[in-house]
Amino acid sequence: MPELCRFHGVVITIYADDHPGPHFHARYGEHDAQIAIGGPEIVAGRLPRTAQRRVLRWAQVRQSELWEAWSRAQRGEHPGKIAPLD
Repeated sequence: MPELCRFHGVVITIYADDHPGPHFHARYGEHDAQIAIGGPEIVAGRLPRTAQRRVLRWAQVRQSELWEAWSRAQRGEHPGKIAPLD
């Protein structure tokens, strides 16, 4: 499970050969959510409100990097790392 980023207790991952629809996974403690890159919006699971706001803000700011990471993962390459929020 390649880790893209880690910030404020949230771990962001993306998987090669994952189900269709460009998305990434965000884990915060026992909570887990799948977030569509294009929205960004939560498409499955849930996060606590503060973590959700941070993840969606991060995804909006890092949109182009997420698309690049998704493309690399779909080609079977390591998706790389993406900087956290400041």
